[in-house]
Amino acid sequence: MILLQNAEVYAPQHLGRRDVLVAGGKITAIAAHLDPPPSSWRVEVVDLQGRALIPGLIDAHTHLAGGGGEAGAATRVPSVQLTHLTLAGVTTAIGLLGTDARTRSIAELLACARGLSELGFNALCYTGSYEVPTTTLTGSVRGDIVHIDRIVACGEVALSDHRSSQPTFDELIKLAAECHVAGMMTGKAGLLHLHMGDGKRGLSLVNRALDETELPPRTFHPTHVNRQKWLWQDAKALARRGCTVDATAFPADDESLSAGQAMADWLDSDLPRDRLTVSSDGGGCLPTFDGDGVLLHMDVGRSAAILEEIRGLCAAGRRLEDLLPFVTSNVAKLFRLAQKGRIAVGADADLVVLSEALQVVDVLVGGQWFVREQSAVRRGLFEHSETR
Repeated sequence: MILLQNAEVYAPQHLGRRDVLVAGGKITAIAAHLDPPPSSWRVEVVDLQGRALIPGLIDAHTHLAGGGGEAGAATRVPSVQLTHLTLAGVTTAIGLLGTDARTRSIAELLACARGLSELGFNALCYTGSYEVPTTTLTGSVRGDIVHIDRIVACGEVALSDHRSSQPTFDELIKLAAECHVAGMMTGKAGLLHLHMGDGKRGLSLVNRALDETELPPRTFHPTHVNRQKWLWQDAKALARRGCTVDATAFPADDESLSAGQAMADWLDSDLPRDRLTVSSDGGGCLPTFDGDGVLLHMDVGRSAAILEEIRGLCAAGRRLEDLLPFVTSNVAKLFRLAQKGRIAVGADADLVVLSEALQVVDVLVGGQWFVREQSAVRRGLFEHSETR
């Protein structure tokens, strides 16, 4: 048992100063004041001295097995390590494949997710990749979601990108139907997570699917929608039709919006607040290509970029409680993770303590300490001992 006293709680809504009791991996009590349990009980009492206590971040787009490879084997990004997530305040990550489903595999990705889970972390994954017909383990998207514990959705299937398989409309809606029915059968997310490239077709296939099929809008979850300013405007229009869209926390240029700019623009609009999520593309290659598709340079996504964007917005006067849903409760709702993304009695004890400067101080995952006083106390077997 852990009693967190004098926490400034963002649940993600601002609750003010509260005490929070954690037991058995769950949040068991929240009140203005909670008396410590009897001294005979094994309980750790931690005075947070007014520091912010927020739900653990849910990063729904992470390349747990590593991404990249578009410019040869030397450009394959290594797998994501546990502390790359926890020191960034992430307590749940959903892993995926990208361009490369030949030297990487769903089996490898699943093993990475299971490995993190064996360390006590919340790790899930997608089936599929950029390719259509897409890569699976059981022979079908529906089979993977129904039969494999940690697979919750399909992605990232590439649209409007020179690296995509140029899927047809019929191929896209068949994939989406597989996801939707699998989600109905299992209670999992059951959605189609779509990588959006720079191509001029943009979201046209998704809009056509909404026009011509019975598939519910929640089935389609396009990501990287802030990579082009015109695509961002189209994504906002798609959200008005019922889809949830995902902005990526990558460096912006003159043609794109940062995730921070996207969040600010969303808050300043009349769009439904729960139809935007933000993810990191952690472990993935962030490439820049010329007009012939030749790689000019590349960066690597980091989960830490999510909180960096939030810190910047708060420094500019935005309220933390307005921003947190994009990376906590909105993601949990879309992915049907009912016990995550919020601070409430009965919810999972996935919690992050932030300093006054909104730096990660402490992290609890399932009621277990993973970070204490900005230092990782739980690491993967092959991680270096120094803090990353």
